[in-house]
Amino acid sequence: MSLRRLLALGVLVAAVLAGIVSYYASSHPDGLERVAEDKGFNAEEKDHALGDSPLADYGVKGVADERASVGLSGIIGVGVVLVAGTGLFWMLRGRPDGGGEPAEPAGKTRA
Repeated sequence: MSLRRLLALGVLVAAVLAGIVSYYASSHPDGLERVAEDKGFNAEEKDHALGDSPLADYGVKGVADERASVGLSGIIGVGVVLVAGTGLFWMLRGRPDGGGEPAEPAGKTRA
């Protein structure tokens, strides 16, 4: 399998998991929230400054269907991470020769 196909398959799997399977995740509080409830210090919690942002609370603001909202939010998240990760990779990757073109393999010369 080529690297390009492997990467495409990875993006597809991530999109399916985030867009479809994420809807079926547990609605119960996670470990930290559960401890906060059990110990009673969640009474001091305040809304986050970005609590009314378009993707707050695992959904897309303005989408009435909860399943579509959660799925769309997951797919947008996968896209944002893919774009940010790709951009970071391209920014930080090193060039062997320090120039704008990849270095020639050892023993080969240009014609």
